[in-house]
Amino acid sequence: MGQRRWVFLLAVFAFLLSFSSGTDVLKLKSDDGQPLYNHTLTMTLVEYASAVYMSDLSELFNWTCKRCNGFTKGFEVIEIIFDVEHCLQAYVGVAKDLNAIIIAFRGTQQHSIQNWVSDLFWKQLDLNYPDMADAMVHHGFYTAYHNTTVRPAVLGAVQRAKKSYGPNINIMVTGHSMGGAMATFCGLDLVVNEGEEKVQVMTFGQPRVGNSAFASYYSLLVPNTFRITHDHDIVPHLPPYCNQFPQKTYHHFPTEVWVRDNFSNLISAEKVCDNTGEDPTCSRSVKGNSISDHLRYFGVELHCETWRQCSIVMSHEMDRFSKKDSKGNLIMSRTLPSTNGNKTDTLIENGDL
Repeated sequence: MGQRRWVFLLAVFAFLLSFSSGTDVLKLKSDDGQPLYNHTLTMTLVEYASAVYMSDLSELFNWTCKRCNGFTKGFEVIEIIFDVEHCLQAYVGVAKDLNAIIIAFRGTQQHSIQNWVSDLFWKQLDLNYPDMADAMVHHGFYTAYHNTTVRPAVLGAVQRAKKSYGPNINIMVTGHSMGGAMATFCGLDLVVNEGEEKVQVMTFGQPRVGNSAFASYYSLLVPNTFRITHDHDIVPHLPPYCNQFPQKTYHHFPTEVWVRDNFSNLISAEKVCDNTGEDPTCSRSVKGNSISDHLRYFGVELHCETWRQCSIVMSHEMDRFSKKDSKGNLIMSRTLPSTNGNKTDTLIENGDL
């Protein structure tokens, strides 16, 4: 019995070693200046990605929800954006322990994910990305970030946070599922259009968003990016990658980190994949056939608590922080102190957005 136990432990050790070789999760950058995967930061950001699914905006705004604990304790929300017209939700805030502005985007609602996955099987590239030759992207993902109330509210909150906490603060963008796709466009937007230099993107269960030309541009402009994929999660396999047309098909950008569950889900092993975005030894080595793997990363739930579509809960005490436009889209905004001790203006004043 004792010998079998030692064989089991040695097998576990060998498995973990094979998935962690060549990485040092305690370092943020390699010797040549390239970003390195950091497990502790990942465990923090997955909690931020989970919290954005909360429908009680009062608890989310005050960071008292049951998902607002653990590594994210003490986080200050600056702004919550709820776009009822397109069923989108995001928030912006400051994590003082990370010296970073956190931007989190909500993914697809759990009740509609079956239809959403079905649509992605047939989705074709359909939008030329501005000022990037040959780069094409998914129209729906692009529109969700660029052509809704989300983008101006997020960028405005980032600027207010920088005025209050200093221009050198880091920016970390995260999201799960479709929220990961929106996080991609947000990170690129911050670099290309806003001139930000300290931008890091980490997504969970993100679908492909563009072709290989877009992936190349993106990896060059936002190199500090990690896509976390979980075991047989179906969504990172969508829209499908076609080997016969590598330049025309959807193509992931690097760097993928593939998380596998083993030994009855008691152990998770993380493999940092190559710099192609389509490493055949990572998630592409298995069939993407699991929705349950998509909805849970590192034991953290990444979906809404209820099946209600695009609904929120908010106490009347929060009315002074919130404004709606004529379509019912909502922004909750907190006034921040400026660097000189005065109060900065919020994005919203009396009246509609």
